[in-house]
Amino acid sequence: MPDETVDRAQMLDMTSTRAAAAVSRKHRILVVDDDKGVRLLLTRYLELEGYDVVVASNAREALDAAANLAPDLVLLDVMLQPDDGLEVLARLRSYSNVAVILLTGLAAEADRVMGLKLGADDYVVKPFSAAEIEARISSVLRRVKPAGNAVLNFEGLTIDLGTREVRVGDEITSLTAMEFDLLAFLAASPRQVFSREQLLDHVWHSSPDWQSTDTVTEHVRRLRKRIETDADKPRWITTVWRVGYRFNP
Repeated sequence: MPDETVDRAQMLDMTSTRAAAAVSRKHRILVVDDDKGVRLLLTRYLELEGYDVVVASNAREALDAAANLAPDLVLLDVMLQPDDGLEVLARLRSYSNVAVILLTGLAAEADRVMGLKLGADDYVVKPFSAAEIEARISSVLRRVKPAGNAVLNFEGLTIDLGTREVRVGDEITSLTAMEFDLLAFLAASPRQVFSREQLLDHVWHSSPDWQSTDTVTEHVRRLRKRIETDADKPRWITTVWRVGYRFNP
């Protein structure tokens, strides 16, 4: 009888351990919005989709959660009140490359552009559906997933697809998820020219009807700042006038 009790206790402990491991494997999403209704809607929907969701209603809560809970992705309202969502993004980017999707107003084009310049990976325009949000999250998280152990080596530039590390010379340079995926995609087909529409399709899994090609332009600009010696005279990623971009090996 005591042995049976021990066995049952061990089984319960193993079950609890497995359950905890299963929970830990969930992608954790940090939802930052001052609208309680939006937080509740996104929490319910994303939890039903299998995500671990944490919420924040202001900048302090958002930065604390990002630092202490290690989310895989942050949904960040640009019009956060009484704080500034873009300021939260800037502070996040000062120490973290966590994936960030901005929630923006329809008319706030300047905010979207500024958000991309500050390092956002994607944006969704309000009003939005929960299904659209989940689709964008899935797309971004696919990009941050390791893509095998291949390493692309060029003279002065190394792209490790497994560790998602990029070395310029002997130095590791810090890239966001989207910057890395854009570079890896271009470098995998050296000298081939891709239009902005093609890059939206292959890298963002989007289309000009869903997302502006300005997103591609801004990510190329940011990427050049990180890997080029002179961003105004790029060596690796060059512009083909009126067509798009190509990677020069």
